[in-house]
Amino acid sequence: MAYAGRNPLKATVLVVDDSPEIQRYLRVLLELDSYQVETASSGREALHVLRCGFNPEVVLLDLQMPGMDGLETLRRLREYRSQAKVIMCSGVDDPDKIREAGSLGAHAYLMKPIQHLYLSAAVERCLAEGPAKRPAEYLGTQLFVLPSPGVL
Repeated sequence: MAYAGRNPLKATVLVVDDSPEIQRYLRVLLELDSYQVETASSGREALHVLRCGFNPEVVLLDLQMPGMDGLETLRRLREYRSQAKVIMCSGVDDPDKIREAGSLGAHAYLMKPIQHLYLSAAVERCLAEGPAKRPAEYLGTQLFVLPSPGVL
């Protein structure tokens, strides 16, 4: 039975992070906002999920993962789901990494630890934008970067 006043599922989100705790945390936050959520624990697993037909509107992608990092995953993701909107998530505040993520087509860059308010704003902003662009079309566009709570 559905709860009165609860929103229907809004959109699909793929959470890619090597930490099971962060996967669970982000899943809970996104499900509170009525998103359908799938998870993957590596870049390779995320690409497999996409090849198998899951077509998320938004992908939350950790930058630092063993094996294939988030930037390489983003490069390869564009081969399968060029229209997916990508939000990079990381504890790394490296301007070069942020710039590279933007040039590869990331829509936002969230600093960990991620607050619910920032996550909701980033996902809503991605969904409100038009279709995802090809990476070459991102040159000169501004990446939406949200700080971690300690930065404020």
